[in-house]
Amino acid sequence: MQEKPAIENIANASQKRFTWPATVGIEGGVVIAIIAAATPGEIGEPSRAAWTIPALFTVAFLGVTAGVQMSDRGLQSILLSPIQSSFDVGDATIGALQGLAGVLVASAIAVPIARLADRMSRKRVLIGLIAGWSALMVVSALAPNFPLFFIGRAASGVTEFAMIPIVYSMIPDLAPERYRVAANLSFAALMAAGAGAGYYFGDDIVRAGDAVFAFSAEPWRKAILLLSLAGAPLIVAALFTVDPRRLVISSDSPVSASLIAFLRERWRAVGLFVGVAGSLMIAVQALNPLIALALERRFGADMRVIGHALGIVTLLTSIGCLPVAGYLDQALRRRFGLAARPIIMGAGAFGAIPCAALLLTVGDIDVALVLVGLFLFLTCIANALVPTMLQDLTPVALRARSFAVWSFVVSIFCAVGPMVVGAVSDFYLGGQLLTAIAVTAIPALLLSAGCAVRSVR
Repeated sequence: MQEKPAIENIANASQKRFTWPATVGIEGGVVIAIIAAATPGEIGEPSRAAWTIPALFTVAFLGVTAGVQMSDRGLQSILLSPIQSSFDVGDATIGALQGLAGVLVASAIAVPIARLADRMSRKRVLIGLIAGWSALMVVSALAPNFPLFFIGRAASGVTEFAMIPIVYSMIPDLAPERYRVAANLSFAALMAAGAGAGYYFGDDIVRAGDAVFAFSAEPWRKAILLLSLAGAPLIVAALFTVDPRRLVISSDSPVSASLIAFLRERWRAVGLFVGVAGSLMIAVQALNPLIALALERRFGADMRVIGHALGIVTLLTSIGCLPVAGYLDQALRRRFGLAARPIIMGAGAFGAIPCAALLLTVGDIDVALVLVGLFLFLTCIANALVPTMLQDLTPVALRARSFAVWSFVVSIFCAVGPMVVGAVSDFYLGGQLLTAIAVTAIPALLLSAGCAVRSVR
């Protein structure tokens, strides 16, 4: 007997009907996955007929705040060269900064914070996270040595990672059901805009920081310090947001509050899907956090020019993939049913392989940027629909924790990408960072496509 596709097993178990539009996600100026939209089933969930002004303001605030935090990671990506020079560390150490500190540590500690948000006021938790992010940015900017800088960046990443699952637990309680697609995609667009802004305006932030702060310090420190000041107006704006009532689905039961029981029930389907998404994330994170430094090193280009180009590429690919992924999902679902999602993921991963392979021999920075753009566009399409599935299938009492746990699982794979690239560049390729990115990404993309085929079968 043939095994049902993983996604179908989960959807059938939920006893709901779904439509599956597109999703993309951004983390820290780099694509990590995963923002989604969906129209939920008709069973048991209360319906909100229309938007309220406070709910609209709150959703907009959440998107702007996440965008500001993501710009922090984009800014760091284009400042890697002066940071590396200041602390005199190698590519392997920078890879650990971008992977271990930037992703894995942050998402691991975000899980208990999300659990706290499931039990108390989400608004208060968010205000605390914004204040913590601002303070930790200051610690990072003033760190006298790399270990303290590493700790500061990891801790600030916690505040960023912890916010996203809380937001995804709030949006279904804020948006009318007919507008939840628009709310999720608007949040995705604002996060993408923030990630792109960190790249595009990085040089301007450095110049502004140097002008604002008169004391003697490296310009990259002043840039991070200047961005930390954004926390103050965000906290003031947060006071005017609403803390929505958690809407209870009639099918939820006391047992549904157990995350362990939920995972035991879904382990086979979830495990197969993690194989597809996790391998894809290795490839994506092999490129995103280090591509600015790799292009600067290979072509000797000015970092301001690279930052502007990557800012535009990040924004266009992150937002542009949404309607494409939505169209593909709707078109393929009519023919392939719930197997459409792994087909889209596998095709996106497989299509990105030539882009990564051509980076091995590319001799022109403009061509390299086109290849990077195609790579990001295809992998963004591949990262479709996961959070919507969690929003619809996870009991209300588990929403924030489920997104936090999912972020942690994916981040394990994400941390592998930059760490492997840095080690390969340092120990085997003599600093050829762009080549290291390609040889790390290609096997991961092949594995992701293979897992997608298995899921479809």
